[in-house]
Amino acid sequence: MNANEKIQLLRSHMKKYGLDAYIVPSSDPHLSEYVADHWKARAWISGFTGSAGTFAATMEESGLWTDGRYFIQAERQLAGSEIELFKMGNQGVPSYTEWIAHKLKSGECVGFDGKTLSVHSFREMEKKLSLKGIRINKSHDIIADIWEDRPQIPSCTVFSHDIKYTGMSAKEKIEKVREEMKKVNTDNYLISSLDDIAWLFNIRGGDIPYICVAIAYALISTDKAYLFINPEKIADDVRRTLEDNEIEILDYDAVKEKLEKLDNKQSIAFDIKRTNCWLYDSIPSGCRKIEVDEITATLKAVKNETEIENIKKCQINDGIAMIKFLLWLDKNIGRQEISEITVSEKLKQLRSEQPGNIGISFETIAGYKDHGAMMHYSATEETKYMLEDRGIMVLDSGGQYLNGTTDITRTIVFNDITEEEKTDFTLVLKAHIALASTKFLYGATGSNLDVLARKPLWELGLDYKCGTGHGVGYCLSVHEGPQSISPRPNNIKLEKGMIVTIEPGIYREGKHGVRIENMVLVVEDEKTEFGQYMRFEPITLCPISLKGINPDMLTEQEKKWLNTYHRNVFETLSPYLDEEEITWLEENTRSI
Repeated sequence: MNANEKIQLLRSHMKKYGLDAYIVPSSDPHLSEYVADHWKARAWISGFTGSAGTFAATMEESGLWTDGRYFIQAERQLAGSEIELFKMGNQGVPSYTEWIAHKLKSGECVGFDGKTLSVHSFREMEKKLSLKGIRINKSHDIIADIWEDRPQIPSCTVFSHDIKYTGMSAKEKIEKVREEMKKVNTDNYLISSLDDIAWLFNIRGGDIPYICVAIAYALISTDKAYLFINPEKIADDVRRTLEDNEIEILDYDAVKEKLEKLDNKQSIAFDIKRTNCWLYDSIPSGCRKIEVDEITATLKAVKNETEIENIKKCQINDGIAMIKFLLWLDKNIGRQEISEITVSEKLKQLRSEQPGNIGISFETIAGYKDHGAMMHYSATEETKYMLEDRGIMVLDSGGQYLNGTTDITRTIVFNDITEEEKTDFTLVLKAHIALASTKFLYGATGSNLDVLARKPLWELGLDYKCGTGHGVGYCLSVHEGPQSISPRPNNIKLEKGMIVTIEPGIYREGKHGVRIENMVLVVEDEKTEFGQYMRFEPITLCPISLKGINPDMLTEQEKKWLNTYHRNVFETLSPYLDEEEITWLEENTRSI
């Protein structure tokens, strides 16, 4: 079936259930950013495969809402279908809730699967739709009715993440959670986020590609810790470790019954942005519900000394893989056939040869020429470009290691580039340095600092339609909160021990893209009478292409930052490289 045929089938079931509109979000029951194939319902019905987006349909029309990262991709994938693309963030573009409110009449009903929408999103929707008398039904998973060859819920084996990597036992982490629970005066704390559960219980899995998590829920009380998971995933040694840490294992679906049986005199805390409607509706009405920002997310975001030490070792291994790749590309471009897919496969192979590597941290983005203008481009056999020794290629990649997760973007500059490409490359480098070199007063948030990276671009009327940076997990999701660097308001302070990316870019549709991304560690700088100052320490170890730079556009301070960064890359990596690799690295980290 094509998208239009699937939508007609959806409408026949909407009619059966008395629904006048239906919403299909991107989420799974854990409100994950990236989901297992079983929950890719929005991708299945619309044909749009980006990680973020919402599909909605009435009996006559349908739409797809996504953000600036995916505008170009969505236009291509929705072409030929009835689905209208709504570019979120653009002036005059309604949200899907506003669109539904406009399309439906008073008394009509919109439906969705309550397992895939957060309590927060539901309330925002209810607030707007109730003004017009539109009813909401969250009990129908129509996609389950019509998706005949739907993949099964994954059941990969779970493994323990050793304390030599984590620095803390699960029991110690649970006690830290209980300390935070006391501060909000709650008897129970419900966790849905898969990466938080993996971090808290020191387990890792493979249920979602690249993320190292297992499908599970968790409930922490003042004296008990419950892990709701398919018990067949738990090997005997992992079970013993969990039980030694006083964690009780229950079946995945038992979470609903456990919540329903909570005493009416008890209280339960949860994050309404990370808890789905189905779980919320399972909590007895008499229970005191305490809405908090996710406790585990904040604890997880601040890396401990063991984690930081391991992450820096992991970055050395990842840097070695990158040097081997860049040398290979330099030697072979123009001499053998290399496609965007070849690039991804070669880089994956070189990472796999590094100690502790267990895979890649996301699907590699290798966007040559105009493909680089699509922020999250994914090459296929049908779309792949063959590389030539001219132009530029955005290469965004990362590795999963037992001792860390990496995320790096380098714009690969070949021998023959245009003045516009060189100017854009240098502007993005200036934007990167502007933020990476800043010193800021403790208490600043990512939204306070975001403008620093955009200023060199704004001055020339340029911008990028996405955030500047995100947190990074530890053998977990490459995108981790609660911290981020983005124009979007965020009250999370950048704390010592947090890791974020800095990745400004320029994306010219139909021409090229440029992005330069490093992971950085938040560290303390000087303390003065005005307070504690902080700065960013780059931990990614890989040269930034000198061929792409117009030195006349850089200030002396910017040159100093780049030379210092490159000197550190050379001094850190060269002891691990052979003679040919050292020679290549020396040339590509030379001072300018």
